[in-house]
Amino acid sequence: MEVYAPIQVFKPVDDNIWIVDGPLISFKGLPFPTRMTVIRLQSGELFIHSPIELDDRLKQEIDQLGPVKHLISPNRIHYWWIEEWSKTYPNAIKWAAPGSEEAAAKQGWRFDQKLVDTPDAAWMMEIDQLIVRGSRLLEEVVFFHKPSKTLILADLIENFESNKVQSRFLSFLMKLAGNLDPDGKLPIDLRLGFLGRHARLRESIKTLLSWQPEKIILAHGRWYPSNGTAELKRAFRWVHGIN
Repeated sequence: MEVYAPIQVFKPVDDNIWIVDGPLISFKGLPFPTRMTVIRLQSGELFIHSPIELDDRLKQEIDQLGPVKHLISPNRIHYWWIEEWSKTYPNAIKWAAPGSEEAAAKQGWRFDQKLVDTPDAAWMMEIDQLIVRGSRLLEEVVFFHKPSKTLILADLIENFESNKVQSRFLSFLMKLAGNLDPDGKLPIDLRLGFLGRHARLRESIKTLLSWQPEKIILAHGRWYPSNGTAELKRAFRWVHGIN
């Protein structure tokens, strides 16, 4: 698997919102590219979604942009490096999605606050949020940056590009799993977590569609700088009642 070079460098999405691609991680024996999203709030404080590995060059860019205030774990998998960031930025608040607190406790550290279905006062004027519930395996908190009409996801859509997957066998497996570009979606193992629970998921997806996103940032694979609402409908066509 190839990274989205250059890594650990700010890449603009729109006014006051950036992505930063990171190095590969190994998860369940498979290589995954990483990506975080940075939003500069009206206060000047930084909201950092799914932090990637922090190196000196990235820290310099971060410090020039503003004070780090919110470190976001959108689900129980995407908590890596939050504690390391917290040691560098001790005044930042560590926000936990459902399941993240248990994962962090196994590593010997704690989050500061829990994410809920309604935005915190610190960002409610600029960012909407929702917990996508119903899965037996993974519940994710999704965010919508209203000024740029950007939906920010972690694992609800994965969209790996075959030209970045060096193994043909792995590319074949990803196609079977349903997370290969241009038809990336939630992989089959996580889709099975919603088996028999599509009603709750359908209501969540309808809320996301009502936001009418123009862009969708993904943590893994090619993201969508345009046609966001159409891509969202396509990626969740497997949910009964979404068309």
